[in-house]
Amino acid sequence: MSRYRFTCGTLTLGVLIVLLTGPAAWAQSEAWKQKLNNNHVIALQKAGGSPADEGTLTIDYYGHAAFRITSPKGVVMMFDPWRNDPSGAFGLWFRTEFPKTPVDMVLSTHAHFDHDAVYAPQSPMVLDRVAGDFALADVRVTGLADKHTCIAPGTVDWTAFMDEIGQPGCPPDNWGHLDNTIFVVETAGLKTIVWGDNRHNPSPEVWAALEGADILIIPIDGSQHLLSYAQIDEITARIGPKAVIPAHYHTQGATSVISTLGNADEWVDGRENSRKLDGPSISLTTDAVKDMSDQVLYFGAHHLTE
Repeated sequence: MSRYRFTCGTLTLGVLIVLLTGPAAWAQSEAWKQKLNNNHVIALQKAGGSPADEGTLTIDYYGHAAFRITSPKGVVMMFDPWRNDPSGAFGLWFRTEFPKTPVDMVLSTHAHFDHDAVYAPQSPMVLDRVAGDFALADVRVTGLADKHTCIAPGTVDWTAFMDEIGQPGCPPDNWGHLDNTIFVVETAGLKTIVWGDNRHNPSPEVWAALEGADILIIPIDGSQHLLSYAQIDEITARIGPKAVIPAHYHTQGATSVISTLGNADEWVDGRENSRKLDGPSISLTTDAVKDMSDQVLYFGAHHLTE
């Protein structure tokens, strides 16, 4: 066989494989398209630091359950970027594409479309449902493996959908998309919890790891889609955070009503010490957070779009 015929045959086979595998093949190959490289990560790695170093923590809201957290040393982390369900089965939850904002790492709590657009931001690192410890510069991230809420407590009985498709939703036999990782982020001398869609009753080992939290980012919405108000109150009472930040609610301008989510206004208005923020970003010093008590910080409809 000539080299020409071999080369053409190989190329034809390669094209055939791509055509047969279709979008599944390309879905694995997004990172190579990004222009952003890891130069900033290398600089952070060289600079070092400690999670105990005090300073200013910045939290930016991108709508739904997506938050960008920046450490005092400048480590930029994006949690739970969203996308519309690629199958189309759940309709268009989001009115736009997630912005391709540059970050140092993307972290996803679980494999649902409204949390797992890990290749949407420009990022050299992805921590997707990771359990265990990761450290860079002045940040330490601990992933705690647990389980997604499996019993709908609110107005929409999405539990019935699991029965319709014949999948067990609750542990120990739940399918993998109903696993969840709670992220504990230590930086600026503070301990921030990103709850994801976790159940209200995690294991004793997880509860122990959440003790001493300063900031809790947790799903709160008027439809009580994932957690009931009573469950939220139980969680906050047990953890005792200095500040609570609502997440996973209908964000006007980002989330569609098709999501069936409500806003978090009702729950926020029922708290004695709530602060409705006037923008999509907040900078918090270590001392300011340590001085808080039962504080609610609510972004409302304010969210970044780039």
